[in-house]
Amino acid sequence: MSGHSKWAKLKHSKGALDAKKSAMFTKYGHALTVAARDGGDPIMNFKLRMAIEKAREINMPKENIERSIKRGTGELGGVKPEDVVYEAFGPSGVALVIESLTDNKARTAGSLRRILKKYDGSLAGQNAVLWMFEHRGVIRIMNPPTDGQIANLEDFQLRAIEMGAEDIQEEDDELVIYTKMEDLQKVKEGIEKEGIKIDYAELEWLPKDPVKVEESIQNRIDNLSAELDEDPDISDYYNNIK
Repeated sequence: MSGHSKWAKLKHSKGALDAKKSAMFTKYGHALTVAARDGGDPIMNFKLRMAIEKAREINMPKENIERSIKRGTGELGGVKPEDVVYEAFGPSGVALVIESLTDNKARTAGSLRRILKKYDGSLAGQNAVLWMFEHRGVIRIMNPPTDGQIANLEDFQLRAIEMGAEDIQEEDDELVIYTKMEDLQKVKEGIEKEGIKIDYAELEWLPKDPVKVEESIQNRIDNLSAELDEDPDISDYYNNIK
């Protein structure tokens, strides 16, 4: 997967949803709980609204969504998951940023060490990897030139920049809009007010200088990524491969 691999991972996960449903529900339940710490009203809480949208995309039952939100607001007891970002190196020194939502950091770290060791990787020290990445907002719109949503692409790009977009690129059948972390919500809501359907909007760790690797290394990274997908504590992961 690419350095900004989250969207590709999400699409692949949907294809294998039946086999991974329990792990997926755990991941998204943790995301809802963490987001709800800033308030249980999705209208006022952008992070929670995004988490609810993603939970609905995987057909998470309504009662599971509500229970996870109540756990975050404190209405229900139990151990609350924490946000933890791990820095790591994979095969051939590929840099990895791994985000987790976990209620047991020792368990999560142990699981990560096991997975990484299998592929000749290891956890890294603080800021050994993060300096190679930047945290940015990413918005994706499918097929903008042909689906009738955007009458004039150039005009839309100018309006998006006025909203706060930093960069806009066409990638295959997608229009990808990049923002500063703090501007993601503003730009997303501005686009939606124009009646344009957004397929994806999230914060990602993007590599500053992506590197090329041999096919054999890419295959090992893909296998490592598949194992991270199956770990219910791992919410997202990124690498610096071009």
